Amino acid sequence: MHTPHPHTSRQPLPWIVLTAVLLLAGFEAGARDRDDGFPDPARAYPRAGTFIDVDLLRQYAPGMNKKQVQALLGAPHFNEGLWGVREWNYLLNVRPAIGAAPVRCQLQIDFDGHGVAEGQRWAPSACSALMQPPAAPVAAAPAPPAPPPQIQPVRLSADALFEFDSAQLSARGRETLRQLVQQAGSLANLQQVAVAGYADRFGSASYNVALSERRAEAVKFALIELGVPASAVWADGRGASDPLVSCPGPRSSQVISCLAPNRRVEITGMGVQAASR
Repeated sequence: MHTPHPHTSRQPLPWIVLTAVLLLAGFEAGARDRDDGFPDPARAYPRAGTFIDVDLLRQYAPGMNKKQVQALLGAPHFNEGLWGVREWNYLLNVRPAIGAAPVRCQLQIDFDGHGVAEGQRWAPSACSALMQPPAAPVAAAPAPPAPPPQIQPVRLSADALFEFDSAQLSARGRETLRQLVQQAGSLANLQQVAVAGYADRFGSASYNVALSERRAEAVKFALIELGVPASAVWADGRGASDPLVSCPGPRSSQVISCLAPNRRVEITGMGVQAASR
């Protein structure tokens, strides 16, 4: 029976294993030459770390296993190994927003004995803010509702409706009112139609009020004949009040012509806007 020579036995194997352990320990010690527990960024592989979209980074959360973390962030950057280790380190370049300069962060993930992430640390610590979801956009205050349209009174020249100093509607005046009613469309929905008559400043106040009232009444009855509900329309004489123009001077053909805009009938509630006639 052959007895193996003592110098040819396989005793060196344990030394090889021990040497490997020491080498790994030496690498680990060299990698952790910072006081905060993070490895030296210069030892990362790839050397500058990797770029990662911030929205992708936010998908990481404790509770993920190593396979899931690796699928999301890639292999750790400091040669920690994939299995049997409790810590992975990453050197990440993250752009917080479109167009912003990238921020370099170190991420350290701690795993439990089953390879499930149970926590993480950041260097610098401000990088942890990257995990926060973006602030919800502030909803713009609703625009205030548009004010209801201002229905301007339909302003009709009394000179176009009546002969001078008369409350009798002319043929031209009746045609003007007929066209106005036609433009108004449906008359069934009219609820309140105000007819106000105005005069110029010549004549006594009582005479002007009476004349403007008779003219307003004439227009009122003409509208009723044209289909405006009688219950919806009323008339009022306002004399020389609310003048539109001021024409100084004594009575003359020139001043009377200048005061024509003040001699008018205004109709409110017809839903029709018309230029002065």
